[in-house]
Amino acid sequence: MPTPAPSLKALASASFRIGCLGFGGPAGQIALMHRIFVEEKRWISEAEYLHALNYCMLLPGPEAQQLATYSGWRLNGLAGGVIAGLLFVLPGALIVFGLTWLYATWGALPVVAALFYGVKAAVIGFILEALVKVGRRALKGPQDVAIAALAFLALFLFQLPFPLVIGFAAAIGLARSLGKPPAPPLTEGARQKRPSARKAFTAALGWGAVWTAPLVTAFLLLGPDHVLTRVGVFFSKLAMLTFGGAYTVLAYLQQEAVEAEGWLTAPQMIDGLGLAETTPGPLVLVNQFVGFMAGWQSEGGGLALAFAGALMASWCTFAPSFVWIFAGAPFSEALRRSPLAAGVLAAITAAVFGIIAKVAAVFGFAVLFREASSRLLPWGSALTLPDLASPDFLAIAIAAGAATALIRFKTNIVLVVIACALAGLLSLLW
Repeated sequence: MPTPAPSLKALASASFRIGCLGFGGPAGQIALMHRIFVEEKRWISEAEYLHALNYCMLLPGPEAQQLATYSGWRLNGLAGGVIAGLLFVLPGALIVFGLTWLYATWGALPVVAALFYGVKAAVIGFILEALVKVGRRALKGPQDVAIAALAFLALFLFQLPFPLVIGFAAAIGLARSLGKPPAPPLTEGARQKRPSARKAFTAALGWGAVWTAPLVTAFLLLGPDHVLTRVGVFFSKLAMLTFGGAYTVLAYLQQEAVEAEGWLTAPQMIDGLGLAETTPGPLVLVNQFVGFMAGWQSEGGGLALAFAGALMASWCTFAPSFVWIFAGAPFSEALRRSPLAAGVLAAITAAVFGIIAKVAAVFGFAVLFREASSRLLPWGSALTLPDLASPDFLAIAIAAGAATALIRFKTNIVLVVIACALAGLLSLLW
């Protein structure tokens, strides 16, 4: 049996602890929250925790932060959700900001560049590990494999807009689920309050205003073409359209922030993911890195604009979670039991495998080969392919070592990153 709900102070203490220790991506953070909230504190039952996790898996955006927000809401209402959601992100966000500032300032030094050379190669290992994990969960039959392959081809060869690919996958999942009976009702979770449409609408309106307030302010004061406004618009769209975690976000980032907006280069974004991998908190803190670099490298940019860009990117990434949780969580029981929702999620999860495979291909080409060329395809897409005669053997060796350590030996991510960064110093001898 769960113990009585904690005080806000106790919840804040536990949430801050999770925020400081949340290494290892969503899987590690979800396991850490389970250990503290369910096993150690016994504030939430096993059934309630799994119920919350299933609901958060249906949502766009960072599922681990949404789960923290949901857990805080179940324990202490609105205040508990805000505290748990913010403290899950804050420690890692502060660390990533500091590291990004150092990267932008000193990243051109040969020793620093060599360290990030090793980190870039390690990131390829992280993406391969994500492919293995997602593949085990997502590819349950020939239909799922076909969805994954179509998603890969749509992004890699035809360069279709990311939201369109997700929309097609959702439509396929919906069609597959028509006529399926609903799941049986839960036998636990009696503490869940009866949902109110009026309260849900009020929560969505209020938290939607909180989410969009910085974006509207930037639009009114700076105009639609200012980098802060564009950063806010982009990350708000991303928060509504990305399912499947940080590696899915990378596909959209690579398509828009790198190719369309030119806020940073593909190697710089890989560096940002490496920073996010080595710090506590959600991996989508890479969005904060992108926002910082967008401000830092824009015309007339500097630390002040970079700080504002990082803040805007982070806010528009994480604030939507409060809308989804506070407005939708009371209805999560019916949604979780819906075969249509489950079918949509399954199809999107299969598409996520293809999306991550596209990220692996693009970033792998950029890191593991020294030369590349672009060719125009008959339908108008420009495809960049590596020169197979220019492999970077040191980068390949580091990436292979990282992938082996992560997939075969389950080595701690931080240790892998440190080892790969040190191995990158060998590039100074070439």
